[in-house]
Amino acid sequence: MGIKEIFKKENYPKVLLFLFVILWIVIAIAPKYRGVWIAENILPVLFIIFLILTYNKFRFSNFNYSMLFLFLVLHTIGSYYSYAEMPLFNLIKELFNLSRNHYDRVIHFLFGLIFFFPVYGFIHKKLKIKLSWAFLLAFFVIVALKGIFEVIEWLLVLVTRENVTIVTNYLGMQGDPWDAQKDMLVGMIGSILSWIWAGLRNI
Repeated sequence: MGIKEIFKKENYPKVLLFLFVILWIVIAIAPKYRGVWIAENILPVLFIIFLILTYNKFRFSNFNYSMLFLFLVLHTIGSYYSYAEMPLFNLIKELFNLSRNHYDRVIHFLFGLIFFFPVYGFIHKKLKIKLSWAFLLAFFVIVALKGIFEVIEWLLVLVTRENVTIVTNYLGMQGDPWDAQKDMLVGMIGSILSWIWAGLRNI
């Protein structure tokens, strides 16, 4: 198969999958906290398997696949260091005298910003729901997913509460008792921004 064939539009998602798998394998070799890495990668792996199994039934746009690829790469980097100890954001924390490492906030924000588009695309194109309702339903789905994820985090911590590393570095509260609510809020803000942008462009 030639280079031109590989990079045809219809092969683009497969190229992204290949690149992500390579990155994932490299990062899986020696993450900083193995238990945290495992916990962080359960849902992304299940999500990728879901995308593969449903690829022939419903394909997202290459723009959506690009955005999902970006999110998964950033998440995978976070799983390598743990969100609370991502080096670049530790540097930002020190430079600006911040109270915490905000890498997790950025990823939660990007979840809402990025996932809004594929969710909206599925609702509008596959379920044949008109534009305005598709926007609203996509927003509700993102909010629900954010809430479900925070509950999953809490349940995992209950199961592994004797493992201090997982409790501290996976949950990543960094001393903030309102961490879960703030994570949900920034995800909602991200999805609202995508909703506004998509609405203005009439996507």
